[in-house]
Amino acid sequence: MPLSTPLILAHDIGTSGVKATLFNTSGVVKGSFTSPYRTSYLGHNEVEQNPLNWWQAICESTNYLIKENNIEPSQINVVTFSGQMMGVVPVDKKGDSIHPAIIWADMRATKQANLATTSLGEDYLYHITGNKMTSSYSGPKIAWIKENKPKIYQATYKFLQAKDYIVAKLTGAFLTDYSDASGTNLFDIHQKKWCDDIIDFWKIDKSKLPDVVASTKVAGTVKEQVASEIGLLEGTPVVIGGADGSCAALGAGIVNVGDAFNYLGSSSWVAGVSDNPIIDEQKRIFNFIHLDDTKIMPIGTMQAAGTLIDWVITQWYRDYSLTDKKKAYQVMNQEIEQSTIGANGLTFLPYMLGERSPWWKEEIKASILGLTPEHKRGDFSRAAMEGITLNLRLILDALEESGLSMKEFWLFGGGANSMIWRQMVSDLFQKPINIPCDVEETTSKGAAIVGGIGVGLLKDFSVAKEWQNHETTIFSNQKTHKEYNELLNRFTIAYYKTEQFY
Repeated sequence: MPLSTPLILAHDIGTSGVKATLFNTSGVVKGSFTSPYRTSYLGHNEVEQNPLNWWQAICESTNYLIKENNIEPSQINVVTFSGQMMGVVPVDKKGDSIHPAIIWADMRATKQANLATTSLGEDYLYHITGNKMTSSYSGPKIAWIKENKPKIYQATYKFLQAKDYIVAKLTGAFLTDYSDASGTNLFDIHQKKWCDDIIDFWKIDKSKLPDVVASTKVAGTVKEQVASEIGLLEGTPVVIGGADGSCAALGAGIVNVGDAFNYLGSSSWVAGVSDNPIIDEQKRIFNFIHLDDTKIMPIGTMQAAGTLIDWVITQWYRDYSLTDKKKAYQVMNQEIEQSTIGANGLTFLPYMLGERSPWWKEEIKASILGLTPEHKRGDFSRAAMEGITLNLRLILDALEESGLSMKEFWLFGGGANSMIWRQMVSDLFQKPINIPCDVEETTSKGAAIVGGIGVGLLKDFSVAKEWQNHETTIFSNQKTHKEYNELLNRFTIAYYKTEQFY
């Protein structure tokens, strides 16, 4: 029997795959499917993906959902997107990619970022963009392409983000939204426009940047040429959507000042809502524009969270991970429980991909300290999970010290499925942590909300509170919190000692 209409189709273009989710107008998930793809780690902090793999995953997941749920394409009233941020997809006038996507985890543009910082001033750049100038962002990556691959630069019609590339494929429109623009290091976060000073410094052709619009903007409709491939009707409205961090916030109901969250995915971040950018004198945190572009999302992000846990699973639980990855995670969590707070003396600095908040050190590497013959596999696993969470606590401290109000706290993302990780976060943060019922659908839900608003199915951003669903609240253990505070001191000392080495 067909599902009731109307439906919203939200695609979350992540680091490991595209998740396609169907929602009704009450926020109920009517179907979900993930289509994976690979990431190329090329060495020297170079990380790329093939944008065509995103498109193929979009088409595969859409067609699967329509067939599996026995629905008619006419029931899908809008398709919308959440996408990984801070990347670069060079495309031609047809919207076809002419170079692999240089994604958020890539840090090859250190020289370009450092030169801008030296020439324009660290304080100026931070205050204008709300972000610290580093090679993680799109701007330095575009400058790197201009300097190192001039033929690609000249042939590029527009430099796009992940979701914007898909929107261009579907509609022929070359746009981005405010949330993604604020993650480029090229955007004036106060005036909400491209910053000429930075663009001119790198001598970037401004016409190669897309127009910036609200996340709820209807970019166009599905073109006849691609309708059959993706499985949607020609003319289906396409709402541009937003950056994954901002979509995740909205999907969790993070819309008012005082709302805050921790997302545990491939990377991880702690963020809240503010009426204005939060400026940290030490520049440990940064600011993105919320999907409600009248608001700011102050945030601190670390590079490798779920990525590190996946590495642990692949390397140390190979006997399970090759055949049953779910079982591998279960065994890992059981062995973490059998270890002790502090992992029997192991300290794991989780910096496999360098680090953003709070250190901003691209050259730092992961380290395991305190190893003895008595340590077991579960100790390694616990030390890795503790290392991630200890770094997140440092980010939380930086946000609160900078004046961000954090009253209502939520935890979501794949890592929130782990009961022990939930408790670890609550104990280290010393905050009650709300867990939604659908911890892995929050990003897609945020995209669905902006899609629904864009075509008039939903009234406004307040719908995010109505869609908010609460599974349970985790309360911190005061005794455990004290033990973790002692670990935090050891963790910080370990960072400064290894920083000297790298």
